[in-house]
Amino acid sequence: MNAETPVEAPDIETASQDYAKRFAGKIGDYFLAVQASIVLKLIGPERGLSVLDVGGGHAQLAVPLVESGCDVTVTGSSGICRERLDGRLPPGSFSIRTASLSQLPFADESFDVVMAFRLLTHLGNWPALLSEMCRISRQNVILDYPDACSVNFFSNALFKTKKAIEGNTRPFSLFTRRQVLGALRSHGFGEAVIRPQFFLPMVVHRMMGSLVFTKCAETACRILGLTYLFGSPIILMAKRLRPNHP
Repeated sequence: MNAETPVEAPDIETASQDYAKRFAGKIGDYFLAVQASIVLKLIGPERGLSVLDVGGGHAQLAVPLVESGCDVTVTGSSGICRERLDGRLPPGSFSIRTASLSQLPFADESFDVVMAFRLLTHLGNWPALLSEMCRISRQNVILDYPDACSVNFFSNALFKTKKAIEGNTRPFSLFTRRQVLGALRSHGFGEAVIRPQFFLPMVVHRMMGSLVFTKCAETACRILGLTYLFGSPIILMAKRLRPNHP
């Protein structure tokens, strides 16, 4: 990277108090509970797993991971990224390092699990992040992304309307499952588990303002199979494939 290359640091925005307001209230709590539940089930019940949460200053997952007994390390692009973590977790219950998203300061296979949430979609050089995550993970990589095969397909056309409703939304990139899986496979990760979170866009739930509507609508979509086929954001976990793996 030369001196003229801008450093991408979308996690600074994600770790801010303003960003946290997007998940305020009962509906926001529900979104985060669904996300945390999926991640904890993917990781499994084993306590003491070492987890690196890249760009995790939003504290959406660091808190439940610490509470479940994981050994949690978080990276942030700036020291300011630790403010929400310090406000929600006891001193000494987690570690944090300031680091570039494309050059993480850890040795190969340093952590059992490496994850990144609210991040991939806001990075231009997202392949560099995935490469680093795969290099550092000993077992699994977990990430989320907005899927192109979902209602998000219309996000660009509806961005102005969405921004008028939500106020602090940002442009974001869409990915296909094949695109993300191909990038992970190129770094030796496969056997992916895919867990779409919601069928309806979050802005619809925020407009409705009813937790009952949110739970009923999303439950119906899951039962009908719509969430699996067209749900977003996707939570994806890929496993490191060893040389003798079939």
